[in-house]
Amino acid sequence: MSKKRPKLENLITVNTTKIEFFQNTVLRPIIKMQHDFLVAMFTNYLKKRKIDFKSISEEKKKSTIKAALEKDIAFKNQIIGAVLGQFSINEYNEYSKNSSEFNRRIKQIIIKRLQDSLHEL
Repeated sequence: MSKKRPKLENLITVNTTKIEFFQNTVLRPIIKMQHDFLVAMFTNYLKKRKIDFKSISEEKKKSTIKAALEKDIAFKNQIIGAVLGQFSINEYNEYSKNSSEFNRRIKQIIIKRLQDSLHEL
């Protein structure tokens, strides 16, 4: 199966910082492309931890997603690795210059994306 990164329009402006530029031209398209895979990873996470996701409230679902990516370091690193695995060498070199900030942004984007996709979980 071949995947192609989507082009996301209207995210770059004159005032866009270098970090925002990388986020919007590399991170967001990769995360969008990997959406189904990330949903599958989270669904598997729920099964492994025997979390009955369907029976809890929407608010609890959102907090479960956030907690999984903020408190479970191994899972967070798996998710970040799924994004990093799509980088080119040049993108990886750029990422390496500020990896902590980019990891924080990757985590926040994925939390929001999963919270907005509750119907798929």
